[in-house]
Amino acid sequence: EVSPVGLAVSTTMNTTETREHLKQMVQEKYSQIAEQSKEVNESSCCGSTSCCSTVDYTVMADDYANLEGYVPGADLGLGCGLPTEFAKIKEGDTVVDLGSGAGNDCFIARSITGETGKVIGIDFTEKMIEKARVNAAKMKFSNVEFRQGDIENMPLAGNIADVVVSNCVLNLVPDKKQAFPETFRILKKGGHFSVSDIVLVGDLPEGLQKSAEMYAGCVAGAIQKDAYLSTIKEAGFTNITIQKEKRITLPDEILKDYLTAEQIENYKNDKTGIFSITVYAEKPEACCAPGCCD
Repeated sequence: EVSPVGLAVSTTMNTTETREHLKQMVQEKYSQIAEQSKEVNESSCCGSTSCCSTVDYTVMADDYANLEGYVPGADLGLGCGLPTEFAKIKEGDTVVDLGSGAGNDCFIARSITGETGKVIGIDFTEKMIEKARVNAAKMKFSNVEFRQGDIENMPLAGNIADVVVSNCVLNLVPDKKQAFPETFRILKKGGHFSVSDIVLVGDLPEGLQKSAEMYAGCVAGAIQKDAYLSTIKEAGFTNITIQKEKRITLPDEILKDYLTAEQIENYKNDKTGIFSITVYAEKPEACCAPGCCD
């Protein structure tokens, strides 16, 4: 069983051994999550039942239920946005979903690309891939496939995707400076991505840092918003736009265990905090390599 706090500690260490250990922990954690219901995942720490399970409160997930193509059995309640809603997917597009889980965003994307398009889900966890393939088989989708792989080194050829989407996954990737160039590599020239992710703005109150990591779970690997956007730019992307931004509200039941009443009030009124952002960016039409078109 993986502790999100443990993940947070690991992401501060930049060694190959530590990064591989972090990946193993994420894989073990999400193998457990794959076997849980959406309800369990939503009422705990991004799927971890090791903490915060006394608070029944959906921190990050947006509601997919009204979107065309929604498959309830593929929704594990782990997202922090609706990237497919903003991704400008067209009929016939090839879409790649990074961290596809049980297939939720892939099936939404497939409803837009139609029979002439193709959707590929990439996930690091074998049990998630198995669950997604079962869901696809039930729906009899022939143009949706799932591949087990590492986002830092994707099992895909270059220049194949019109659109890349991802939902609350890249913050868990240890080496974001490798993940975004990989995203750049698999996109066609003129292609684009829309990803929802968790970022930090400012320094969280010291007493809250542990609480936020435990309760929000996926916050564990989050970095500062400015650093996140800079990493995207350094990978060669242009027209970087924040399509949606929302502050993650932690309930008073958690805050009061770590902050005084005055500190809670100050935190709620401060610009510092945990945010979900949906970011759009494009791979230039004419560009020789990542970074050459700044």
